[in-house]
Amino acid sequence: MASQGSSQKQQQSISSFFGAKPSPTPKPSKHSPFASTPHLQPTTTDTSDALFVSNDEPQMNGLRQRSRTPKRSLNEDEDQESLPHAKRLKNGIDDWQDDDGAADSINGSRRSLGQVSSNLGGAKKPKITGRTSKYMFSSSPVAHDENEEQEDDDEQVRRTKERLHQKFVKRLGRPDSMADIKRRNRFITEETQEDEDAAEEDDPEPEPESTVSKAKGRKGVPVKKAKDKLTPMEKQVLEIKRKHMDTLLVVEVGYKFRFFGEDARVAAKELSIVCIPGKFRFDEHPSEAHIDRFASASIPVHRLHVHVKRLVSAGHKVGVVRQLETAALKAAGDNRNKAFERGLTNLYTKGTYIDDQEGLEAPVAAPEGGARATGHLLCLTEAYPKGWGSDEKVHIGLVAVQPATGDIIYDDFEDGWMRSELETRLLHIAPCEFLLVGDVSRATEKLVQHLSGSKTNVFGDKARVERVEKHKTMAAQAYSHITSFYADKMKADEPSGSQVESSQETGTLLDKVHKLSENATICLSAMITHLTDYGLQHVFDLTKYFQSFSARSHMLLNGNTLTSLEIYRNQTDYREHGSLFWTLDRTSTRFGQRLLRKWVGRPLLDRERLDERVAAVEELKDGQQTIGIDRIKHLLGKTLQMIAQEYAHVSSTADAGFKAEMLNEAIGSLPRISEQVVEFLERINAHAAKSDDKYNFFREEHETEDITDHKVGIVAVEHDLNEFRAVAADKIKKLKVDYVTVAGIDYLIELDNSLLKNVPASWAKISGTKKVSRYHAPEVVKLIRERDQHKEALANACDVAFTNLLAEIGSKYQAFRDCVQSLALLDCLLSLADVASQPGYCKPEFSDDVGIDIEGGRHPMVEQLLLNAFVPNGVHLSSQETRALLITGPNMGGKSSYVRSVALIAIMAQIGSYVPADSARLGLLDAVFTRMGAFDNMMKGESTFMVELSETSDILKQATPRSLIILDELGRGTSTHDGVAIAQSVLHYVVSKLQSLTLFITHYQSLAKMTDQFAGELKNVHMRFTEQDTEIGEKDVTFLYEVDEGVAHRSYGLNVAKLAGLPKSLLEEASRRSGQMEEEEGRRRLTYLSKVIRSLAQDASVDELEHLVAGLEQM
Repeated sequence: MASQGSSQKQQQSISSFFGAKPSPTPKPSKHSPFASTPHLQPTTTDTSDALFVSNDEPQMNGLRQRSRTPKRSLNEDEDQESLPHAKRLKNGIDDWQDDDGAADSINGSRRSLGQVSSNLGGAKKPKITGRTSKYMFSSSPVAHDENEEQEDDDEQVRRTKERLHQKFVKRLGRPDSMADIKRRNRFITEETQEDEDAAEEDDPEPEPESTVSKAKGRKGVPVKKAKDKLTPMEKQVLEIKRKHMDTLLVVEVGYKFRFFGEDARVAAKELSIVCIPGKFRFDEHPSEAHIDRFASASIPVHRLHVHVKRLVSAGHKVGVVRQLETAALKAAGDNRNKAFERGLTNLYTKGTYIDDQEGLEAPVAAPEGGARATGHLLCLTEAYPKGWGSDEKVHIGLVAVQPATGDIIYDDFEDGWMRSELETRLLHIAPCEFLLVGDVSRATEKLVQHLSGSKTNVFGDKARVERVEKHKTMAAQAYSHITSFYADKMKADEPSGSQVESSQETGTLLDKVHKLSENATICLSAMITHLTDYGLQHVFDLTKYFQSFSARSHMLLNGNTLTSLEIYRNQTDYREHGSLFWTLDRTSTRFGQRLLRKWVGRPLLDRERLDERVAAVEELKDGQQTIGIDRIKHLLGKTLQMIAQEYAHVSSTADAGFKAEMLNEAIGSLPRISEQVVEFLERINAHAAKSDDKYNFFREEHETEDITDHKVGIVAVEHDLNEFRAVAADKIKKLKVDYVTVAGIDYLIELDNSLLKNVPASWAKISGTKKVSRYHAPEVVKLIRERDQHKEALANACDVAFTNLLAEIGSKYQAFRDCVQSLALLDCLLSLADVASQPGYCKPEFSDDVGIDIEGGRHPMVEQLLLNAFVPNGVHLSSQETRALLITGPNMGGKSSYVRSVALIAIMAQIGSYVPADSARLGLLDAVFTRMGAFDNMMKGESTFMVELSETSDILKQATPRSLIILDELGRGTSTHDGVAIAQSVLHYVVSKLQSLTLFITHYQSLAKMTDQFAGELKNVHMRFTEQDTEIGEKDVTFLYEVDEGVAHRSYGLNVAKLAGLPKSLLEEASRRSGQMEEEEGRRRLTYLSKVIRSLAQDASVDELEHLVAGLEQM
């Protein structure tokens, strides 16, 4: 009973450990701990005790296993120095002492039982608490000082319970836990749950808090261990990210590329991949202090270029962080125990991503939502004409570069407050990325934001905008920077193409760039600096390809003309489908498509070049079934070697076999690259190149020394491995040993499990089954490590050799570019010839006189989109006769389509294309200006009428006698009298002062009498229609879409309202009110005419007679 009572007391002591408060300390026993029980027998109480303290007690089964006791505080360690660890006692103390030394092997050497007993019986007794009393070999509890230990025990128990509770809550998840919040916000889904659980399992156990030892019974101060939550790899990423905060970093980690933090969230959204939740911020914000790891998302290595292209297309700046060392070479180095070194190796944006290997031959499709961008990067800066002032007038400098082709466009111009000049250049160049140097005016900022921030702009997608500072001494620094940049290129004794060559126009290299204006120089310097980060600064080496946008060798099509005439995109859904470029684009290569886009936006002004282009198109059209034309079509999709060999017999332009000089020159330039192409191809192993084998990419005689050395080293190691088979056979006493490869691990020695008695202990078992075991010998491990080092060094040597090959090919850039340019020219000419072969197209004729004479002209886009036939119309304008047409007619009668067809036929003719007409004879136009449509510009704070008059003002300032002006319903945005007055004044100015070719559409019939002021220079025409009375008394109007002389005195707006589906009652009321107003207007006119007649009867005068005749005409 005494023993049983002791056990119950011990049970209470242990159970109190898990209770709210520890039980009172039992009274000390008078007996010695070991006196009462020479042999202890296991009881049910012992079993229950084992159940509660199973985490602290090792189980004894034969040899005692290592204790799994959790880490304890310093006080507990002191207690344990005087007491042995708890044991489940199956036998008595004699058995414990005779345990063959097994107890001494547990957790190092321990004191013997006699030593422990002597210490317990000595004068200096250890401190024994209720917690440690259960470890004593006694049936009665041990005495201890309650007042001295109670406070320490309570604090220790509380901390331990709190730690266990926090661990339990973390596993379970509480209502405000991170796991629950993530589930509510859908960060954790079925797809990410597995990754989340795995990450939880990988979390290290939280370290228990350590306390300092107590002195004189006072409570110690708890001290937390400093713990670094970031791994060495995450520290590397954080360091790189802080240097490139505007960059989306994709980091190479093993066999994947990963995104971290906020980058992971952005990438997951753009790429539709899973983002594992974690820390999103990179600044160690307190709101995320409880999260141990960064959020992450990953992509496979082989899909890197696909995902990078999608990210840059979405407008992001993407940086690729790669491992700068390989596993095998790192293992052999001094930093084998450190993290892999990583660095930013590639930087991409939408304009600088030129590693696209997809669709190099086929033309690229337009992005969803608009026409394609040209891939230009545009750098822009501005200054006020005379220092500081308002932003009404500014000097703007720009440089645009296309990294894929090396084309560079520069310009410097003065622009008004409407920024129409800048808008024209931006719509022509269509950049995909802006670089703004310094602060720009509000008007410029709004225009850039409007054109770059919408997917429905002419660029077809959002454009990226970056900014750099502009210092006060920027001009001087830019001049010095450019001079040193090109001077260094000239000093460097690079191979012939140092790509730096003198300009054909100036004769010297630096003359071209030194002649740039101050603003253009600043832009060029900023662009060189910007592209240096992307490794593309060499694009500026060839000054031969610098072109001025303002060169007057092309027709000027401003921004309004590009939009109104739908040159690059339609006005319905802003897509390329239905535009003039879409109509003419029959190209089969990307470089041909790029060149055709330039042709469409910049029609020729040089009569000689235009005749050559039209003659080439005519010859290709007429000889479409001939061998020569078929050969050109066949070669467009072939390699440069096949193209050069096909025309190897052509030694001069005369041998090409065509009549058109343009075709002969293009074909004559193709075989010039034959030697260079063959020279480079001789070095390459075709089979290895097709199978993407970089180790055998070069033929043996053209391999570098490093490649050869490492290949020899690999062969030598593999020979040593083969020789080791005989040694291994001797060791395991077998006749023959063969290597096997399992799960990607090679050079394994596989043995039957019944023959393992001769396997040396030094051999490491790698894997096995029930029947066999597989081993790696130490010699094999050493040789495999050496082989892997050679392999990785070989991969680096192959990369270096391939990079050198690309650099050498780049040195021949000009010859290859000229060849590709010739192929692009042939592709464009074939496209125009294909268009010309359509029925109803004719060859345009050109004259030196200013005029447009078209018979049976049609709208080139509408006739392809309409199911019904397009009604053709003619126009006859001449600087010597009729220069302007005043066009009237009912709404929806076809007025706008008519004037657009005239302008498009004129533009197509000067592109060099055949035109949709029966005949066309034109004088060369220097510009086409349009003012069509009604829209406001809220971005600039301009009303509809303000936009209308501003555009008209720009036209009047820029137009010349060789320009074509189209004005559609000018003056409709204000009251009738003001609108009529403005329209009449503008028409008079255009006809009398500018003397431009003009098509003027209006619904103001009173303007028709202006024809009397001009002797044949202004002519009235209208769109024909028929009017019939229906049975219910309504007017039925039929549009004929034909142009005829005369004036249409009614616009039939109610007919359009009927077609629009307005309610019948509303139409009836509108018709009744229209009739009343017409009657009132008629009565007023009759009253006025009666006064004129009475005045004329009293005092006859010429003026009164003219008023009478005019009034009668209006009646």
